Order: sequence, then structure tokens, then C-alpha cells
Amino acid sequence: MAQRIAVLREEAAGERRVAATPETVKKYIALGATVAVEAGAGIGASVSDAAFADAGAEIGPRAQVVAGADIILGIQGPEVASLAGAKPGAWLVAGLNPFAEKARMEAYAAAGIEALAMEWMPRITRAQSMDILSSQSNLAGYKAVLLAAAEYGRAFPMMMTAAGTVSAARAFIMGVGVAGLQAIATARRLGAQVSATDVRSATKEQIQSLGAKPIFVENVKGIEGEGSGGYATEMSEEYQKAQAELVSAHIAKQDIVITTALIPGRPAPRLISDAQIATMRAGSVIVDLAAESGGNVEGAVSGKTIEKHGVKIIGAKNMAGTLAADSSALFSRNLYNFLSAFWDKEAGKPVLDAEIGDAIRVTQGGKIVSARLLG
Repeated sequence: MAQRIAVLREEAAGERRVAATPETVKKYIALGATVAVEAGAGIGASVSDAAFADAGAEIGPRAQVVAGADIILGIQGPEVASLAGAKPGAWLVAGLNPFAEKARMEAYAAAGIEALAMEWMPRITRAQSMDILSSQSNLAGYKAVLLAAAEYGRAFPMMMTAAGTVSAARAFIMGVGVAGLQAIATARRLGAQVSATDVRSATKEQIQSLGAKPIFVENVKGIEGEGSGGYATEMSEEYQKAQAELVSAHIAKQDIVITTALIPGRPAPRLISDAQIATMRAGSVIVDLAAESGGNVEGAVSGKTIEKHGVKIIGAKNMAGTLAADSSALFSRNLYNFLSAFWDKEAGKPVLDAEIGDAIRVTQGGKIVSARLLG
């Protein structure tokens, strides 16, 4: 019997993305699946019910869509009550935030749902096209610069006019992962003088390749900052002290600062203190892309813009979601790439291997099975 794939309308406040598009609906049907989409699921991402129906999806209320579902797709993990009627052992494929939502993971287990956390996709070559963190962070880095430009009371590029010269804005990017690299590229395109730093020494060449100036702690040996899977890890006290001194001297000269540092499963590292904010000139702007995870910037508030010492601090929240059409297109392709890569034609359904299955599986068989949550 054909696999039934259900696509839900997101429940989280302000979440406009959707986990499938007409493009991926057609592809799932080509695999031999049937697709049901909750009415209104795509409205926030500019996808109408009619567009989903034209692609071959069944449209209906949530209870009808979930009934008999083998696979449920989402952007963020729904409340367990929303999954009532799914088949026993049905897959929930979404960004689940398992560390912060452990009670919800336990509820999924009790309900017999096999929850697969897409943000735990291993960073290996064959899984790159399935990586929701990279696709969404790319857009977040871009939007962070646009937000900074909108709040900044001056121009980004240098402008030479008959009335005099306008100096270029100076932008400093802290954390050079996917979001940071896109922030560098976007700030450069807008004409800013850009510098960047990261705890991983390997990123220096990436910064230079984008035309920005690398700002790195020198003469602190044996500290590379490279954690497992290409993520940054926490630094020694010696490095943190040296970095704080370097940043303090540099940040005082900056007009725009964008922080992007995250450590999976842990609170965001503090990069900028109140005292450092106080050294920046009035009218400067800081965008904290880690605000939802505790913040890189002292005083940052997720989802709000505050002002301290004359400096505006934007606590970014769901930045990719503010570009809902593009972020939905990329996210939905990540999900399709994942499911199609493991689609067994004979079984008529996806069958995971151990490398990826063990990495992303949170619940199975009525219990939490992820070593990352149990350890």
C-alpha cells in the first residue's frame, strides 16, 4: 500500500514556513506515495491550497490529513495531540529541538511516533543536500545584514558626492559558519568594510576569499576550535581571555556587528559584554542570531530590538522564517532529498541506514532512543 505523507500547517506563533511545496509534492507522488496537505498550510509561504491540489495533493483539515499517515512532515515539531490518527510507528520528520523540548520527545515516544530530528543530520558529504541547518542559516545570515541596514541610520557603501564623502560602514561578523559566511558576502555586496572572526583557524581563508579581513587571536597554541562534524566547540580560558581583549579593541571601531555562534545542545556562548557594547558609538547596530539559544550578546532579547548605550541590539528570532517562500522551498527540498535517498522501491517506503538513522532518530518503539538525550 502506498505511503501516506502528511504535511501539517505549522502551530508555532509566527511560523510561516511549510514543509512541502508543489514541487516536492509531485516528486513524492512520483516515488509512489500519496500526499495530504492540511488546508492553509502554505499560506504564509505564498503557496495556495489550489497549488497543492494541482500538484496532486489531497487537501483537508488536520484530522483528515493525519489519519492513516505513515510519514508526517513539519518545520517545527507539533504538539503530540496533532498527530492523533497517524499509523503506529509513523515517522515525524521535522526540526524538533530535542534538547529544549525533551518533554515533547517523551510524549512522541508514548504516542508510538518515530521522531526524526532533521537538525541532527550528520555533516557528511552524502547528507549535505539534507541539511536543514545549512539551508536555513544561509538565509538567516542574509536577512541579518538587511535588518542591520534597516536599523542603521547611515549608508553602507562609501558615497562620493558634491556635498562631501560618506564613509563606508564597518561590519564585523562573529562566527563564520554558513550564516556568517552569507552575512560577510551580503555586507560586502552592500558596500561595507567587512571583518570577521571565528574560533576555528580553518575559516581564515574562507573570510579572505570573500574579501573580508580576518580578525584572529594569534600566538595561542593548540587551539583550533573545531568540534565534531565541523561545528565550533568551546575554547579554553586562555583563548577566551585573549579573544575578549582582541574583540574589545576591534568592536569599538565597528558600526555593525552580527553574531552567529552556536554550540549544538548547549547555550550560545557569550561573545559581547555590556561593557563592550558601551565602547561602540551611538547609532551602531548589533544583530544576535543566537538570541533564541540564550544569546551571544549580553542583554539581547529574542524577538525584540532593544537599545543599550545608544546601540541597537536586535535579538533575532526565526530569521529564515521571515523569508518564508524561499526558506520553505529549501527546507522542503532537504526533506525530499532525505526521504528519496532512502526510498526502497521494493518496500515502497524509505528505509534508513545506521549512520544517518542512528544520528537523527530521537524516539522509536515507545521510548527515547537517542544517545544524545540519554547520555
